[in-house]
Amino acid sequence: MDTGGRRDLTEWFPKLAGSPHRITSPYDPRYNCIAWAAGDRRRWWEPDEDGDCYWPRDAPREYSPESYIRAFESIGFERCESPDPEPGFEKVAVFANESGPTHAARQLSGGTWSSKLGVFEDIEHQLEALAGNQGEEYGTAVQILRRRIPVPRST
Repeated sequence: MDTGGRRDLTEWFPKLAGSPHRITSPYDPRYNCIAWAAGDRRRWWEPDEDGDCYWPRDAPREYSPESYIRAFESIGFERCESPDPEPGFEKVAVFANESGPTHAARQLSGGTWSSKLGVFEDIEHQLEALAGNQGEEYGTAVQILRRRIPVPRST
């Protein structure tokens, strides 16, 4: 996806052309989409063999959809069926194509989704706008997970 500068996102994600979306933050190589969906803007999450990147201990260090799902489960997410917003829950979607896991997005409070595009920008989008055929860039959302949003304690 590296084109050496500003690019038209619809070149990689044609469905964005017919769907509302906007860039919400600039290029930042410190974190990736998995970290972004997990709420971590300090480090790159990846199950690399050498252990150079962060990966939760409770998730297998392998490139499989199940490993990515388990990484989110290790921080309190549980599998669910629907990408629709649920009061009191935050949601993430794990994407995969025929080669394996490719991406994760998190749901915003209004029901749209937010994604970090590699080292590039974060964008707000509709969930299906990044999905493609199984062989395309991100493939499809293969699992939705949810986590209860903590209720602030009153003092």
